Amino acid sequence: MRTKHAKNEAETKEIAKSLADFLKEGSVLLLEGNLGAGKTTFTKGIAEGLGIKEVIKSPTYTLIREYQSGRLPLYHMDVYRLEEVGGDELGLEEYFQGEGVSIVEWATFIPEDLPKEFLKIKLVPMGEDFSERNLVFEPVGAQYEQIVANYFEDK
Repeated sequence: MRTKHAKNEAETKEIAKSLADFLKEGSVLLLEGNLGAGKTTFTKGIAEGLGIKEVIKSPTYTLIREYQSGRLPLYHMDVYRLEEVGGDELGLEEYFQGEGVSIVEWATFIPEDLPKEFLKIKLVPMGEDFSERNLVFEPVGAQYEQIVANYFEDK
């Protein structure tokens, strides 16, 4: 487990943008944090790092948004609305094993649908106005341990 500190939204995006350099086909990121913690801001940084020019919007009501214009496709998922029903019928494994990077918000609602290996990133707001945050990187599996090691060595 490793931690980065961001003083504002711009730094949160920069951290994510630089992490994107280390991601490859089939990378799965789980973003944890309360409402307003910066999950979509982080996703915008990943998208920028992948070269995606489209506007990144929260997929709260659509569940999954796909962006195809970058170095790798980006699959941005918000599974909050699946708390009661799970994700059995969505074919999530096709995204997780696909050609792109999958980012899942609220993954705690679909534990049985997640791959065995992933990179969990907890966004923990801090400060009086919660504009600062700690980003806690928790790799699960050898490939994600390597991504985190390479990322922190590079910075």
